[in-house]
Amino acid sequence: MKKIITTVLVFTLFQTMQAQKGFKPLFDGKTTTGWHTYGKTSASSGWKVEDGVLHFDPEAAKNGQGGDLVTDAEYENFHLKVDWKVAPNANSGIIFYINENAQKYKNTYETGLEMQVLDNDGHPDGKITKHRAGDLYDLIQSKSEPVKPVGEWNTAEIVCKNGKLTYVLNGVIVVETVLWDDNFKALVAGSKFAAWPAFGTFKKGKIALQDHGNNVWYRNIMIKEWNTMETTTGCK
Repeated sequence: MKKIITTVLVFTLFQTMQAQKGFKPLFDGKTTTGWHTYGKTSASSGWKVEDGVLHFDPEAAKNGQGGDLVTDAEYENFHLKVDWKVAPNANSGIIFYINENAQKYKNTYETGLEMQVLDNDGHPDGKITKHRAGDLYDLIQSKSEPVKPVGEWNTAEIVCKNGKLTYVLNGVIVVETVLWDDNFKALVAGSKFAAWPAFGTFKKGKIALQDHGNNVWYRNIMIKEWNTMETTTGCK
């Protein structure tokens, strides 16, 4: 009980500090309010809330209870912050600018861009360039790899401002690019997404935490929308 009370107090303090900076929580630490499984109206039981943390549990996700967890709301210009950690050999991702037309697009990654979440050493994707933690998945390799060891918390930031995209991992800028220009279109054309005409084309969309079939944890999920921003990491 003492551990639970301490966790709640720490989470509440963090939320208060972030709110003072203009961020608002996307996860209340207690429920999946504001989120649902892609293509559904509520969150599947594979996503558990445990002591202020969102945990994807592959055992609980059996019998169709998995799927990517998606925000109810759409976002355009924003600064997203989220802590993540993975189990050994695990894979996940933070996907954004998703168009949730589930009848037309069966998966979040058919439209959305991804910041890779990964055990670089244990998962096979760690051997693939542009598939490692912090990469703009399959498009741009991270400038460096400030990712922490498996089981430790990482802080990821995704900043989107009028087409400029910046990824920050543990306080280090790892990816900077411009979306939707000719260079970006060339990157897509040379990627695994080349045959999907809607991929990376939407300038407003939902945000998702990916079910890749492995244990992964997320916490302290905060967002600041551009029209409320005073300062932004990496995006000037």
